[in-house]
Amino acid sequence: MADNLLIFAGKKVLPKLREQGLSPEDIEVIAGAAGGPKWLVLNGLDRALFFRWFPSARQPCFLIGSSIGSWRFAAIAQGEEAYDRFEQAYLTQRYRAHPSPAEVTRESLRILDQFLDSTGAGTVLNHPVFRMNLLAVRCRGLFSREGRQALVPAMFLAAGANAVSRKTLRYFFTRTLFHDPRTTPPFIAMDQFPLQTAALTTRNLSSALLASGSIPLVMEGVVDPAGAEPGVYRDGGLIDYHLDLQFGTQGIVLFPHFRARVIPGWLDKILPWRKPQAANMEHVVMLCPSQTFIDSLPGGKIPDRNDFTTYRGRDDARILAWKRVIEASRILGEEFLQLVEGSRIRTRIRPLEEILRIS
Repeated sequence: MADNLLIFAGKKVLPKLREQGLSPEDIEVIAGAAGGPKWLVLNGLDRALFFRWFPSARQPCFLIGSSIGSWRFAAIAQGEEAYDRFEQAYLTQRYRAHPSPAEVTRESLRILDQFLDSTGAGTVLNHPVFRMNLLAVRCRGLFSREGRQALVPAMFLAAGANAVSRKTLRYFFTRTLFHDPRTTPPFIAMDQFPLQTAALTTRNLSSALLASGSIPLVMEGVVDPAGAEPGVYRDGGLIDYHLDLQFGTQGIVLFPHFRARVIPGWLDKILPWRKPQAANMEHVVMLCPSQTFIDSLPGGKIPDRNDFTTYRGRDDARILAWKRVIEASRILGEEFLQLVEGSRIRTRIRPLEEILRIS
């Protein structure tokens, strides 16, 4: 079997997994990173993990995502048919050569409407096992305004401050956790940043999801989502890009991820020295495609937002390339199922510290 799928485990769970393997009953939290079109490479893994391997009845499992990670989970919690609709709606995005934030926001709402209506929101929030949680930020200062005159200098200020210390992001954003009110999530006590919480309802799930993915300068912010503090809300990835969180669990945090690197915040992408806190990764089990697998994809890369520029005016070509990635990703799902159904996973698991040192 080719090693298309890599599996890494934090030091608190690595010995148990090497002895007993990976069981869905041990998973308490499932994390979903931000990353725009990068999620497409996880399509086959998502389908195998959630619709073929994960049990339909067990103790609650907490989903926690930001940006596209939360959109994936909102589709998954409704079942595979909704996931199909999400995939199709996402693939068929079309824009003018230089779309305005208003145009991107309208297209994002179209995608949401394709896979999440009032009935779907009720399904998500009444799922017998999954507890939906998602991250956004409430903006402060210039980030509360729209338009390049405010947001361009705001981004420069935040990027400069963040380069000095990640803690300075608290002066620009308040981390916001929208959560399923039925069961208190174990990560509700996370304290690296000031935290505000808001209960998810059928009334605010759609606007919370939109806020979670609203990238400054690319999309419009979401104003005053129901049940949350008044204000302008934007992409949760600004603080929580790859979910460097205090997960608060002694169980396993399963993290299906699109690459073997953990970048704490969106502004850390240009800071190679910025790494997650080791203590936050101790219970994490990460699943991600190998570099060999990534090299085999169209263009030798996973999809990203740059594809909208690369394929500008050639949407059909972009959609075809993305479909090829989705088809190839089935290999990751099949490999995962073969590993967990046998004993090979015990020898395939590697220490997560290997990639944290080089991330």
